Amino acid sequence: MQFDLKRVAEYIRRADTEELLDRVTVYREGMEPAALDLMEGELDRRGVSRADIAEHDAKRRASAIMLSDGTALRCSCCSRPAVKHARRWYRAFGLLPVFPKVFAYCELHAPKPASANPNSPEASE
Repeated sequence: MQFDLKRVAEYIRRADTEELLDRVTVYREGMEPAALDLMEGELDRRGVSRADIAEHDAKRRASAIMLSDGTALRCSCCSRPAVKHARRWYRAFGLLPVFPKVFAYCELHAPKPASANPNSPEASE
């Protein structure tokens, strides 16, 4: 796979700070060294200190599901670190339940407990 540094640099300039922090901390092991340098430079430019990065790393590692390779498991819905597993139905075309599957969720996408919403479709699955 070809590493396009110019394209990566454009992505980094557009990325939000939290995503860059995740990439230089809990996803660091899977990153290209040149990309990490660019990300750390961009965080410096945005005024994020090394102490801020270390704090973010500690916070993420305390709550994220970490894999054996040292990186965090990604959410099934976005690229944030997953904090919870849940067994749900894989749905064909978004409607038909086909087979059960384990999904990973970040804080934003974690499903509410079934008891919180007894009318939800997941409560009956």
